[in-house]
Amino acid sequence: MLPVTYAPTQHAGAYSWQQKKDLNDLFLDTLKDIYYAEKQIYKSLPKMAKPPIGQLRQAFEKHHQETEGQIERLEQIFELIDKPARGKKCDAIEGLLDEGKEIMDEYKSAPALDAGLLAAAQAVEHYEISRYGTLKAWATKLGNKEAVKLLRRDAVGREKDR
Repeated sequence: MLPVTYAPTQHAGAYSWQQKKDLNDLFLDTLKDIYYAEKQIYKSLPKMAKPPIGQLRQAFEKHHQETEGQIERLEQIFELIDKPARGKKCDAIEGLLDEGKEIMDEYKSAPALDAGLLAAAQAVEHYEISRYGTLKAWATKLGNKEAVKLLRRDAVGREKDR
């Protein structure tokens, strides 16, 4: 763990000491972010799997199962750092999922629907790749080997699927 540091801050002419945020705080904030994102993705995938047929539907169904495992691993990381598993609203994933809903609405029954859903899914996947890779790097820096192992499963799996 990195040391906790404090810095003076001025409020209404008076000084107080406030804890400076460090990499542990950033790790936790980002962990909450991806936890929220995975929960939202988990809710959205069954809706995205309805319109397409064949391989794309199977891919969405498979991703739904994988997302459940990712949520469980994230909960294990929260336990490792002795923090409650709680999400933090993430505007980025909300926007990406909204785009997917918009495609489903605008291209309902259209020949381009599957292509649009695939593009929306890729955008979400790239977001996840970014978050898991970042968390794995920070867990390494913080010396949290167990978190690194759990995050590696998601980061490596995502790279293989690309």
